[in-house]
Amino acid sequence: MIRTPLISGVIHIILACLFTYFAIENVNEYGWDFFSYVLVLLATFDFGTGLRLVALHFKLKKILQQQKK
Repeated sequence: MIRTPLISGVIHIILACLFTYFAIENVNEYGWDFFSYVLVLLATFDFGTGLRLVALHFKLKKILQQQKK
């Protein structure tokens, strides 16, 4: 099954929210340790990737609509 950029982007954004939640919980419990920074870094990369994939989906959709005209 082929995943569209929209589905992949939404999955990345959901994972980023999950990593952000875990990072907040980890900071509240243990303070800023190495694992907290890793979780924040993963969340940042996932948010960026997710937003880029969602934008790609809409760009592709726009290009395909223009080609059909």
